[in-house]
Amino acid sequence: MQLGLRRYVQKHQIGITHNHLKLRVYQPVKIIIRNIARSTTEEELKVLFEEYGTVQSCQLVLDKATGASKGFAFVEMPKPGEAKAAVKNLNDKSVADSRIRVKKAENKKPKQ
Repeated sequence: MQLGLRRYVQKHQIGITHNHLKLRVYQPVKIIIRNIARSTTEEELKVLFEEYGTVQSCQLVLDKATGASKGFAFVEMPKPGEAKAAVKNLNDKSVADSRIRVKKAENKKPKQ
């Protein structure tokens, strides 16, 4: 395989098996974190999850009226293996005197 193609494959997370190019583009894994201390920041969460891999996005959910944390957040990680390791190792971990609950977020069901 040419070096340029190899870099493209690594950058875009395309799976390759035996001399066949298998296009398998991974969707980022969305993770929900609950029971976060109200004092915890997005940056602190991002640093916490980066111990297990690349963090594509981190969004702390805030109250619209007050701007204060609602105590939960979402993190997206592009590599499923890294996301799985983060969920396994961070679930029930004590962060800022709160035991956070971490799991893969379920897809929203469309409203009927």
